[in-house]
Amino acid sequence: MNKKQLFKDFPAVSQQAWKQKIQADLKGADYNDTLIWESPEGIKVKPFYQADDLNERLISSSSTKSDWLIGQHILVTDASKANKKALKAVKNGTESLIFTLANPDLKPKVILKGIDINSIPVHFEFQFLSLAYIMDLLSYAGSAKENIYFHIDILGNFCKTGNWFTDFESDHAALEEILNEAANTPTLSIDVSLYQNAGANRTQQLAYALGHASEYLNFLNKKKLLRSDLKVCFKMAVDGNYFFEIAKLRALRLLWKTLAVEFGVSSDCHILACPSNRNKTIYDYNVNLLRTTTECMSAILGGADTVYNLSYDAIYHENNEFGERISRNQLLILKGESYLDKIANPSDGSYYIEVITLQLAEKALDIFKQIEQGDGFLKQLKAHNIQRKIRESALKQQIRYDAGEEVLLGSNKYPNEMDKMKQELQKNPFAKKNPRKTIIEPIAEIRLSESSEKIRLDHE
Repeated sequence: MNKKQLFKDFPAVSQQAWKQKIQADLKGADYNDTLIWESPEGIKVKPFYQADDLNERLISSSSTKSDWLIGQHILVTDASKANKKALKAVKNGTESLIFTLANPDLKPKVILKGIDINSIPVHFEFQFLSLAYIMDLLSYAGSAKENIYFHIDILGNFCKTGNWFTDFESDHAALEEILNEAANTPTLSIDVSLYQNAGANRTQQLAYALGHASEYLNFLNKKKLLRSDLKVCFKMAVDGNYFFEIAKLRALRLLWKTLAVEFGVSSDCHILACPSNRNKTIYDYNVNLLRTTTECMSAILGGADTVYNLSYDAIYHENNEFGERISRNQLLILKGESYLDKIANPSDGSYYIEVITLQLAEKALDIFKQIEQGDGFLKQLKAHNIQRKIRESALKQQIRYDAGEEVLLGSNKYPNEMDKMKQELQKNPFAKKNPRKTIIEPIAEIRLSESSEKIRLDHE
């Protein structure tokens, strides 16, 4: 039986007919005031969506299945200990490793000893800038260079610290050398998670991701290093708005393709995703397990290539085996028992997600154009316009949290007054202030519940 035969006895229902039925059920209440709500990005969300809402602009995924990888993040301060942790993680189901390196004294051959980098993609996030270290890694990787991701992000460091690693000229000269030496290795990275964790809304995150990437593409173009197969990685933080976060990652791919075409780049981007820090809490911390589960699901359904999780106690505990095992198992369950790697992207064809994706992309593109008209992302950073916009967005979120409109269970809604955390704090869970001379105002990450948590801790 074909589709026409199957549905011939079911006439199409127009939007107007649906609205009339809903209006009747509302018994006089206003449809717009009752059922339509507005997101922080200014998107009016309706109670139902149809194909008419898309105007034939359906987005379809080219993938046949969701072939995302389970990642494990490891902060490396001791090369040997990091290697042991990595080997154990791989044995227990990890499919990709993400190392954050604290200093250039950490030997690559020690960190990667016994790890099959031909089958296990490895990401390196650097808290320093060193061509010599990159050369050591390339030498060790050998023929597996394309399976190594160097997250070189000098502009991201500038945003986060307020300073360059050395200075503008030196950092860009080092970047040029690294790109020359690591031509076939994914090298450029854009840390969009910083903007999310600082309080930027979704359209800002997407626009700043584009502006951030555009700075690199212009630099590569100027230095004649731009290649059609350029590989760029976006690091994304995912929060608890399930459907909007799916749409955000899908919108990022649309926007990257739009920008890449303008520079003659044909390759897709790699998305490395993890749960947000911004909505995590120290009180009623087990709720963090629920938050990270839905956030990882959003990342997967949004099309992330690699997903790594955040331990439920990462905010206030030092890294520990139990927390890391639980966070890894969450991903293993999503993949092995929920079959989220066995089917084509299930968000394809969802009218709601498709419409939100397009609206986020369009609004982000408008902001990006304004940034470009203002001489680009770096100039806007130096003028403190980006920082101001993020602060304004973060303040709106904070006001909503303080008013109980932005709900974090166990913190500003249904708190357990008997919950005591002062003796549980192994590390400072609050934003750290480090007074120093900077070129620009750094973009600082801060959690929504920090102010209320400080008050509760003072009264324990």
